[in-house]
Amino acid sequence: MKFISWNIDSLNAALTSDSNRAVMSRDVLKTIIIEDADVICLQETKLPRTGPSKKHHKILEEYFPSYDYAWVSSQEPARKSYAGCLTLYKKNLQTKITFPVLDAPDTMDQEARIITLEFENFYLTQVYTPNAGNGLNRLELRQIWDEKFANYLENLDKNKAVIACGDFNVAHKEIDLKHPENNHESAGFTDEERNGFTNLLNKGFVDTFRHIHGDVEGKYTWWAQRVKTSKINNSGWRIDYFIVSDRIKDKIKESNMIDSGDRQDHTPIYLSIDI
Repeated sequence: MKFISWNIDSLNAALTSDSNRAVMSRDVLKTIIIEDADVICLQETKLPRTGPSKKHHKILEEYFPSYDYAWVSSQEPARKSYAGCLTLYKKNLQTKITFPVLDAPDTMDQEARIITLEFENFYLTQVYTPNAGNGLNRLELRQIWDEKFANYLENLDKNKAVIACGDFNVAHKEIDLKHPENNHESAGFTDEERNGFTNLLNKGFVDTFRHIHGDVEGKYTWWAQRVKTSKINNSGWRIDYFIVSDRIKDKIKESNMIDSGDRQDHTPIYLSIDI
């Protein structure tokens, strides 16, 4: 099976806006369609509280006629049209869909950050992990989230193998970003966040990209939009992952990035696995 994950940073804009960035996002969606994945996980959809509008549904049907989809949008007291996830899955797949609540702090449980699909032999969950924020103002809350999400995956793993994907908002190792020396106090590369990811892996999971590609450097999934030359100079971070239960790591065929052209911000990632 093939799985794709992408922090699209506004599915709403990609489907309805005519801005240059929205056009580039649609080009990436067309690239994803060609990949013909079994499941496509999108984070940071920024859809309304009521979910996709009639216009959204119409365009999604045009783009993805062979897929059904599940979505979750932010609810009060979380910010309107904030975060959000949408999972597309081939119509021939039999799955049970849940929207887990972690008992996380602040408004994190209302920010629409997780969708889990249960298949016969495994779980697939996508996550949009909370950012530690400007000035690391949400770092302590983020640490609680990391612990609760790790425990959630560990409990799933007791029943069936797990595939977890999404924007984890952390560069785990120094080789996962271009300039580690300048970023030890930056959101996404603090010791606390990196330790949180290590703790998750230590519960019986594998970073599929590193499992396949070892310590290769210069492979990233995110380039800052505000720095015009970030992608040209490949000054990026690897913060998007597919992780799987350790016991199915030998079934991994490939785990890599999908080229998003000139579009900065996140690029899609994919996992091919015999499962």
